[in-house]
Amino acid sequence: MKRPLENIKVLDFSRVLAGPYCTMLFADLGADVLKIEKPGSGDDTRHFGPFQNDESAYFGFLNRGKKSIELNLKDEVDKEQLLQLVKETDVIVENFRPGVMKKLGLDYETLKELNPQLVYTSISGFGQFGPYSQRPAYDLVAQAMGGMTSITGHPDNPPTRTGSSLGDMSAALYAAFGTMVALYHRERTGEGQFLDIAMMDSIFAMLETNVLRYTVDRIVPSRIGSRHPISTPFDIYGAKDGYIVIAIANDPLFARLCHVVERPELIDDPRFVTDSLRTQHEKELKEIIEEWLSSYTVEEAENSMNEAGVPCSRINSIKDVVEDEHTKIREMLVEVDHPIAGPMKVPGNPVKLSLTPPSIDKAPPLLGEHNDEIKKRLLKVGID
Repeated sequence: MKRPLENIKVLDFSRVLAGPYCTMLFADLGADVLKIEKPGSGDDTRHFGPFQNDESAYFGFLNRGKKSIELNLKDEVDKEQLLQLVKETDVIVENFRPGVMKKLGLDYETLKELNPQLVYTSISGFGQFGPYSQRPAYDLVAQAMGGMTSITGHPDNPPTRTGSSLGDMSAALYAAFGTMVALYHRERTGEGQFLDIAMMDSIFAMLETNVLRYTVDRIVPSRIGSRHPISTPFDIYGAKDGYIVIAIANDPLFARLCHVVERPELIDDPRFVTDSLRTQHEKELKEIIEEWLSSYTVEEAENSMNEAGVPCSRINSIKDVVEDEHTKIREMLVEVDHPIAGPMKVPGNPVKLSLTPPSIDKAPPLLGEHNDEIKKRLLKVGID
């Protein structure tokens, strides 16, 4: 079965997480992704745990389906070979600090002279322009600068980062989305273009109504734990043997919940008749719900609510969700065969296309595994 990006050639200069995740998505969808790596050491994540037979599973997840060539970007011979590749490349993805690629003579303005149809995607902490553009950044920094950290955690505890690297991952997704848009534009016009993706921008864009609460109502959102700032009940609640999530955002759903907890009179209770009133009386409502939950296990409560159509969930550990049958059926845990590490289980691709689905059937490359192949086939350079 053909995959939608089979004719797209990608040069991947990126390292660590944001850029490699973006290009991993392209590889899953059939793009020919060539990873440019530093000779001798490669991507930093080749040395990040966890390790399977001394091979990095971290690197393996992010770089499955790609090819690897070692090129020294400061070496004139290697650079000349790289420029040959640029001429037949569709997409470049890089995540160096702004200005680095220009110093190397590999910036968009230079390379578009070789290939006017080139789509060039740059991912950085704070973007290619602006007062923060030259600051170094990792995910934690982007989350803090973008406002996410200030609203994450409980009010009586210090601010905290989200449990996943949302700064990197959101930038990767916006980069993938933007690159696809640029390729579609090129398909219609023949024009390539430059994409400037910032981690801080990406975090800010994901703050959704938190920004509006300030711009409209001049409320500075703060840490409120797991509950929702404008909808109630929408929180984590204690049951007999653990915790359960309940998420209610409209009156009909609240009415269903009232019947489940055997308190139908709450539907017309003046404190709870609207979402905003329920939020004002959040503590009282939580006490009522947890009083009912105290007599039921998480499984019992979850079953009752699911039967009534009330959005809820037990709180899965990573082990739970990895081993969940739904995860397996949705192909969100897949296995690739690595020549050294052996069978490696990695997260699947959430994009489920009916005609051209992603395929995860190739292992991540060994460092420089495709040096000879690329030089012979693409660069027409003989190997001694």
